Amino acid sequence: MISKNQSIQDFLNRTASNEPIPGGGCISALNGAIATALAEMLASLTIGKKKYVEVEEEMKKSAEKMSQQRELFYEDIDKDAGAYKTVMDAFKLPKETDEEKAKRSNQIQEATKHAAIIPMEIAQRAFDMLDQIDYTTRNGNSNAVTDGCISMMACRTAVLGALLNVRINLGSIKDADFVKDLESRCNTMEAEAMKKEQALYEWVRTTL
Repeated sequence: MISKNQSIQDFLNRTASNEPIPGGGCISALNGAIATALAEMLASLTIGKKKYVEVEEEMKKSAEKMSQQRELFYEDIDKDAGAYKTVMDAFKLPKETDEEKAKRSNQIQEATKHAAIIPMEIAQRAFDMLDQIDYTTRNGNSNAVTDGCISMMACRTAVLGALLNVRINLGSIKDADFVKDLESRCNTMEAEAMKKEQALYEWVRTTL
């Protein structure tokens, strides 16, 4: 659905159209990709500098990790779009007979669960990047410290945006245990992501 050869302008034009895809979930994944790209840049600007020789190996690991995650977040754009389409397709199933209605209802539930799991995976992956971004920003090239902070901000947006997509799907899911588990994870990640971002933001402000 999202071509690697597609320009940023084309992607934004598609987002701005009256089509539901790409939507907020895709944009959340894109924010994750942007966050990792910025953090990778910061790490790369640190590697090879005498001033930062003590953290060079860690920065190399950080750059490699961010590169890998950037590709995964890019793939997540399509995954989220696909999950949304699966839900819409389930709603289009026939519902004339009781058997068709039961099948349709079951398909909607399964598709909606899937549409909650995909953004939860995006949110978890973005959440897992926060500490690495924090470390890279605090210990990397000080000339790019604001880039590291913006990386953190974009990553927090990826977390919170993806979790909003989880929550909107949970409202339609009948499996109470499934809903309870994901709601608990949402609450924890939301609170922690905002704390981590705020802590780094305040630290960066004091360094400027």
